[in-house]
Amino acid sequence: MSVLAALDIGLALLVFAVAAWTVFAPGAFAATVGYVVYGLLLSLVWIRLFAVDVALTEAAIGGGVTGVLLIGAAARLRQAEMTTVGEAPSGVTRLFAACLCVLVAAALAGVVLLLPDQGPTLAPQAMERLPETGLGNPVTAVLIAYRSFDTVLEKVVLVLAVVGVWSLAADRYWGGAPGEARAERPEPTLAFFAQMLAPIGIVVGVHIFWVGADEPGGAFQGGAILAAMWIILMMARLTEAPQTNAFWLRLALIAGPAVFLAAGVAGVAVAGGFFAYPSGLAKPIILFIEAFMVLSIAVTLPMLVAGPPRREPRR
Repeated sequence: MSVLAALDIGLALLVFAVAAWTVFAPGAFAATVGYVVYGLLLSLVWIRLFAVDVALTEAAIGGGVTGVLLIGAAARLRQAEMTTVGEAPSGVTRLFAACLCVLVAAALAGVVLLLPDQGPTLAPQAMERLPETGLGNPVTAVLIAYRSFDTVLEKVVLVLAVVGVWSLAADRYWGGAPGEARAERPEPTLAFFAQMLAPIGIVVGVHIFWVGADEPGGAFQGGAILAAMWIILMMARLTEAPQTNAFWLRLALIAGPAVFLAAGVAGVAVAGGFFAYPSGLAKPIILFIEAFMVLSIAVTLPMLVAGPPRREPRR
């Protein structure tokens, strides 16, 4: 057995063990920590499968932003857990849940095992037309050129999610800022960590976006890293979440989808089709679009984590 094969087997067993521990964890907070670790391990799995773009997204979203959201939810549920310590589901309920989990797992395993050896794919056609986009990364080409309408709708959904979160606020807080006012003296260790990590993360995020045209990376991965840096700064109490009625904030939220849609409409006049790019100019236009997409993603994700406004707007 080779070293890489032993590594893959060990990684698979570790992922299974962490997943099982997360399921049987005694509390919500412990389960959340297990979920974050599980997401980071899955990133290693995707790397071993040579899906670096997916690994970057999993680390930033699955193990990062989603983990922060779940940790916040677990902290809010801690009091409710303490009041229900003596309560437990009945044996019938547990048996039903276990049977349902086994059934779902068996169905997923059956789907995987029954897949044809060579499944249907459009990869050859995508690679054949890749030079026309000027891009070297087929994943970016699929997202921005081949299925651009789906991609812009995904970003619109993120904006609508932010609006939905803000709508949970009481009327008097609409337009205000999420969370409490910043502490006068942040916790020193966390503040030092944030000050050291944020500049590095910003450089990494911009780099991941820029090389995404030709290498693994892109707007979503780069924007997610930038969003994580802003979240870390807010968690360290080095900065406050902005007021939701700030003009610059709302402009940044819609900048990506708006520029993407404008480029799509312009394609009708200059390239003969909606979301079409003129020959020879496809790559710079795509990079221009992705720059604004990075901005929107870097703002949208922290606003989702910050939650609804809980302070009245300043007059």
